[in-house]
Amino acid sequence: LVFRAALASAHQCHPLPQTLSVLKSTPQVRGMHTIIRNKETSRDEFIFYSKRLMRLLIEHALSLLPFQSCTVQTPQGQDYEGRTYSGKQITGVSILRAGETMEPALRAVCKDVRIGTILIQTNCNTGEPELHYLRLAKDISEDHVILMDCTVSTGAAAMMAVRVLLDHDVPEDKIFLLSLLMAEMGVHSVAYAFPRVKIITTAVDKKVNDLFRIIPGIGNFGDRYFGTD
Repeated sequence: LVFRAALASAHQCHPLPQTLSVLKSTPQVRGMHTIIRNKETSRDEFIFYSKRLMRLLIEHALSLLPFQSCTVQTPQGQDYEGRTYSGKQITGVSILRAGETMEPALRAVCKDVRIGTILIQTNCNTGEPELHYLRLAKDISEDHVILMDCTVSTGAAAMMAVRVLLDHDVPEDKIFLLSLLMAEMGVHSVAYAFPRVKIITTAVDKKVNDLFRIIPGIGNFGDRYFGTD
């Protein structure tokens, strides 16, 4: 905990890394953030507007994948100069439990996407993340991987998940870390440890409190989404 506090202090006033891409804060996006950040918002509305933000986030992330030029013929017999995804396949990997709430949004816009899961929990005695469960496709090393978690505060769980993907031979520059909300501390931590991982979110908050929760934040996303306290 002392190390994490020092890490957070060291990152203060540093510019955000170039590997970070933040969804444009339009009035619509800011309006949805207003709803889901409000402690008085009902669970039903929290789920509805979280799903809307997830969909926008996924669409934004897919636009950052590599594309190549291609020519197709229209029904009128005319050529159209377009673009097509130049990778082999896209795999989504959710960090349980909150990350799995983003899976429907990914499936809705990415046909036949494969889904893997990682369960990382914090050790109550050490405060460090521990890997408890893992399910990944055997040939994931050839894919672009959408790594999903709804909030990233210190970045500890996200970094462990990235390390697991690297251990399965996924190239670092093919990993896209997606989160609805991140703290600057988490952004800097992930970018420092893995400078080629793309970090994509809808908003970045500046602070974490003494319990390493994002400030002003969104609360415990999993508890609010699943109705557990």
